[in-house]
Amino acid sequence: MALKYFLGVVLSYVLLYCASAAVHGQHGHSVDTLERESDGSFRARDYEHYSDSGHNSEFDHEAILGSVREAEEFDKLSPEEAKRRLALLLPKMDTNGDQEIDRKELKEWILKSFINLSREEAQERLVEADEDRDGAVSWPEYLHDAFGVDTEEDVGPDDAGDSGLLLQEEKAMWAVADSNSDGILELDEFQVFTNPEEHADMHPFLINQTLREKDTNRDGRIDFNEYIGERGNQQDKGWLISEKEKFDHDLDLNKDGVIDLPEIHAWVIPNNDEIADEEVDHLFASADDDHDDLLTFQEILLHHEVFVGSEATDYGSDLMGDHFADEL
Repeated sequence: MALKYFLGVVLSYVLLYCASAAVHGQHGHSVDTLERESDGSFRARDYEHYSDSGHNSEFDHEAILGSVREAEEFDKLSPEEAKRRLALLLPKMDTNGDQEIDRKELKEWILKSFINLSREEAQERLVEADEDRDGAVSWPEYLHDAFGVDTEEDVGPDDAGDSGLLLQEEKAMWAVADSNSDGILELDEFQVFTNPEEHADMHPFLINQTLREKDTNRDGRIDFNEYIGERGNQQDKGWLISEKEKFDHDLDLNKDGVIDLPEIHAWVIPNNDEIADEEVDHLFASADDDHDDLLTFQEILLHHEVFVGSEATDYGSDLMGDHFADEL
């Protein structure tokens, strides 16, 4: 009895651990691409790359593969198969055909991966909203999916949908995204609509939303008190000091005491170009063994776990998953 009880407790722990890992430790992301930070800025693609718990390699794998689904598939491959598939990608990355990847080539590849990730996210959201399964989303379908209503009259003037935008702001963005003005959004158009932070045509709406939420004196700028807003009511002095330092040194770039429109843009909308540069630096630091500022195919394959991962990379969750459960 004691042994059975012990094994039962251990198995329960393992299942709980695996369930937690499925929520917190896998590649899957929320389909809602309009996730915001606590200060109101849009989350950058690399927002989970580094955290208090350390480096998260999932971002690196997705930045190379351009797909969450493919990154998850690589986690199940043997190291040998992962290397074989990675080797097939390298000539596509090597645009000048010299059997080496320079920084420019790697950055261009990562930026394309970001576009592919955005498309994959939009596809997932489209499937959710496309009630009649015609491969596109109509305004009534989106209204039902995002606001949970059947008509615009059911939406209050201050009610925001899943995106955080008001109905009229959503409609204005919809009109911009609907490039052929047919009243429905196909995948290309829906990608623009659901990932507005990655499309310049949508940026004015996002900046105006930030002003609506924070610019209480309506002067077209945001001072520090407006920046912290109601968030400061339940915070301690240390938090206020930290936010003031962020405001003064990171957001108020021209040091005039307020965040103006260009500074709001830099604060609210992630810069994928900068993110790609940082990822290039990280990958070169991880794999450029001879420090010649070039990545040979051999160096990349030698460090395949950095670029795409494999079953061996994910051995921890594997050990605590099916294999350990089988042993019990």
